[in-house]
Amino acid sequence: MRLANRTGVIAALGTTQTLAWASSYYLPAMLAEPMARDLAVTTPTIFAAFSFALLISALLGPYSGRAIDRWGGRPVLMATNVIFAAGLGWLGSADTLVGLFAAWLILGIGMGSGLYEAAFASLVRLYGHESRNAIAGITLIAGFASTVGWPLSTFLEVHIGWRGACYIWAMLHLVLALPLNALLPSAALPRSEKSVAPIETVQPASRSSSLRASILLAVVFAVTWFISTAMAAHLPHLLTAGGVTLAAAVAAGALVGPAQVGARLLEFGILRRVHPLFSARLASLMHPLGAAVFAVLGAPAAAAFVIFHGAGNGILTIAKGTLPLALFGPQGYGERQGLLMIPARITQALAPWLFGLCLNRWGIGALWLSSGLGLIAFAALLLLRGTSDVRHTAAIAKAGH
Repeated sequence: MRLANRTGVIAALGTTQTLAWASSYYLPAMLAEPMARDLAVTTPTIFAAFSFALLISALLGPYSGRAIDRWGGRPVLMATNVIFAAGLGWLGSADTLVGLFAAWLILGIGMGSGLYEAAFASLVRLYGHESRNAIAGITLIAGFASTVGWPLSTFLEVHIGWRGACYIWAMLHLVLALPLNALLPSAALPRSEKSVAPIETVQPASRSSSLRASILLAVVFAVTWFISTAMAAHLPHLLTAGGVTLAAAVAAGALVGPAQVGARLLEFGILRRVHPLFSARLASLMHPLGAAVFAVLGAPAAAAFVIFHGAGNGILTIAKGTLPLALFGPQGYGERQGLLMIPARITQALAPWLFGLCLNRWGIGALWLSSGLGLIAFAALLLLRGTSDVRHTAAIAKAGH
């Protein structure tokens, strides 16, 4: 039995993405310290292994995307659940530094072929140009990955230890995520092989403009992923550096997830009527704007800063899936997405370390770096302009969305 309706597909992918993110990307935040104590290494060593996994995921992204373009997302995502389970099981059993890095290498393979880019490519393979709302839908659900993952990892670590937590996450991939991904519909033949009427593709008009658009998108993705990862790793420390108490910093940090989801609801509703470039430009300004408010008003504005940052990050996550689709069309989407995300994965791997150095050196002044990068993303998005905006908006109006 396979899922026949789009709502079921979105619910299944949203659930499996929540699990995938919670058990990989958000795992070190809660388990790094107990891992380090047990393995007799420093906490930065654990994050170094995590960064190693992110670099592995960057290298594998294009190959995973190409596989999804060819066979669809169902077999690829099912395989990643087995890979995640193997990596988490190995991590839970690691007792040496070599074993630690080997486990994260396996998890990096899973992350390179089983996180958002793979889910986005799976949806585009199924629904083509009509994937925007589906992409927003799965990010709407998976926006709670940290909200679910951090407390659950902490609870498991307290009661059965970090190794037991890894084993539980591994089991969930096999008993929950794998069956859900198995329910996904199989993709039809690639669109280039089907006898269908041509669909208007909103894309750059020439090879040179296509290359220019690809470079600009790669810059935007690299910058925004750096900011997102830096904040995910250091937000409580950043807030305390700005004069916020630890308890208030933790409470404010908990607003990231709801802010992301709220912004994605806005994208799913009102903003779906406009070109994704407009949404992305608006979102890229949210972190610098929140930082400016925090800089002027200080600790009382901590929650406002977190909400601004979370809202912008929530929409930009969707933009990573919808912008390549809007600009280039669905043909070869998975491989192109993998290539565009290589610089982003590299900056993501470096972000915890680099921003941590800046935070230790400059304190709250580190926000100048993240805000400046946000403005660079905004400038790059402004350069992505032309007839594609008009044609896409006209197409939406014509379709009656």
